[in-house]
Amino acid sequence: MRYEIAAAAGATLGEGPVWDPVAERLLWVDILACEVRAYDPATGADALVRRTGQHVGAARPRAGGGLVANLRDGVGLYGPDGSFRWLAELPAAGCRGNDAAVGPDGALYAGTMAYDERPGAGVLRRVRPDGRVATVLDGVTISNGVAWSPDGRLMYYVDTPTGRIDVLDFDPAEGRVSERRPFAEVAGPGSPDGLTVDAAGRVWVALWGGGRVLRFDPSGKQEATIEFPAAQTTACAFGGPGLRDLYVTSAAVGTDGAAHAGALFVVPDAGEGLPAPAFPG
Repeated sequence: MRYEIAAAAGATLGEGPVWDPVAERLLWVDILACEVRAYDPATGADALVRRTGQHVGAARPRAGGGLVANLRDGVGLYGPDGSFRWLAELPAAGCRGNDAAVGPDGALYAGTMAYDERPGAGVLRRVRPDGRVATVLDGVTISNGVAWSPDGRLMYYVDTPTGRIDVLDFDPAEGRVSERRPFAEVAGPGSPDGLTVDAAGRVWVALWGGGRVLRFDPSGKQEATIEFPAAQTTACAFGGPGLRDLYVTSAAVGTDGAAHAGALFVVPDAGEGLPAPAFPG
């Protein structure tokens, strides 16, 4: 599997790629630039969609149009017309929203972290479309990738400093998690960041500081590595026709102006992804 450069975006901290099947484009964010962006594979254009006014860890499509965003101070909703309202305002001093994903139950699973990365300051929350909030995991440090198995009964999760991917039993009807346990230890260089799961139940994870994406089979055995010319690879997601192409975000921060830092990469025909559900709220 070989990469191509989809967009030489130069993102300060590119993250959170997700395929929008309605608009047929890849949404992603530049966290520190407070930007939601969209890449159109049909034209090759990468465009600014929204300036958020505060750091944005992830943005996901809403079922009726617009976006749900995991922001510095909580989870907000953007309408198709650009209007904004808070769904759950949750400010925490010295912290911001990080990676997030819509679960099989329709809730947004939204992680946080401290700006100084102090241990235990982050959480993973379940934010329902009606604004009700519950803490799923607390005492985490850098809440990162979250994704589900094809049947929705397993949730994969990364707290980056642990150096591993964890797996939890998941009740897709109630959104309850239980039995957190290690799924795979991630061998360096680099630390696990954003992840995705494909239609065969394989787990793909980007390595911050490693310039790589690793693929694990459903048992947790590493079976493939893709290398990129950007040390700070951050997250990955399938998109394009048939969800066959793997998109990988990266960051320029901490790279001293390296040539391809902050680019959006694509690995054509890497596998078959799972559709990402839209947020019902």
